[in-house]
Amino acid sequence: MEERKLLNLPESRNQLNTGIVIKTTGSWYTVKEDGDKPFLVECKIKGKYRVRGIRATNPVAVGDKVSFAMNDDGTGVITEIKERKNYIIRRASNLSREYQLIATNVDQAWLIVSLIQPKTHAEFIDRFLVAAEAYSIPVNIVFNKTDLCVEELKEELEIFLYMYRSIGYSCYAVSASNNEGLEEVSKKMKSKINVFSGNSGVGKSTIINKIDSNINLKTAEISSAHNTGKHTTTFAEMHELSMGGYVIDTPGIRGFGLIDFGRDELFHYFPEIFKYSQYCKFHNCLHLNEPDCGVIAAVEKGDIFDSRYYSYVSMLDDSGSKHRE
Repeated sequence: MEERKLLNLPESRNQLNTGIVIKTTGSWYTVKEDGDKPFLVECKIKGKYRVRGIRATNPVAVGDKVSFAMNDDGTGVITEIKERKNYIIRRASNLSREYQLIATNVDQAWLIVSLIQPKTHAEFIDRFLVAAEAYSIPVNIVFNKTDLCVEELKEELEIFLYMYRSIGYSCYAVSASNNEGLEEVSKKMKSKINVFSGNSGVGKSTIINKIDSNINLKTAEISSAHNTGKHTTTFAEMHELSMGGYVIDTPGIRGFGLIDFGRDELFHYFPEIFKYSQYCKFHNCLHLNEPDCGVIAAVEKGDIFDSRYYSYVSMLDDSGSKHRE
């Protein structure tokens, strides 16, 4: 994990406060102070800010624990970001070599997906899981909009549930619009710092509103022209849950870039591929076309699902292209 960072600021005349970043809007960061009667302060940062090992477009993210100094006008200046226990990131853009911090210091992530209006593809799910596995963030997968699933989609849903549960992920089938299946999700969220992520339009904000009506996030209809969601969440924001704990709502993500690691490391973040890699003849096997590959043998026997292996190969190809640039 990255080392502690100090900003090059002149010595403040004010006593430093500590708090947690609960919202980011461009260059402004809303910080909730840690005191007995916490207050909110709009803060900025000053000076050069570098993070070792990660080229982040946003130096501060929701979930960061920070120190800040007060200005005379009631705003603040962040002077230190405490060491992060984890973070989850995405590629900033298809052409960028940098990354965007989505959230930090989370207890668990919730990937909200849907099989219709809009459809979440398996590779998108797998890319998110890889990013979370890389930083040891537990992931729960929520399949929303079950009320819209016709018979064919119900069969597809059962396959998805069986596949990801067999790998070891907690999965939930819910209908937020009908308020079905949310009780177990709510119980597991209690007293934890939760981050919600997924494509636009899958129902992240609707699920949060149903779990805690005091939060009341904006929602929008699906675009009939493109069958995609509209971005109702523009910036990441942390909300306190009335039952205890927090939920971080994040902007919808259409694509999820790979984190920055070597091609020979990728299989470590697919638990079932890592499991069968011990049977490979060569220790540096990439599980593509090498002889006596334990992973390929497991795929052929059905011990590793085809879609998961295809996701691995696709990500490996992406990683190879990146390294050839």
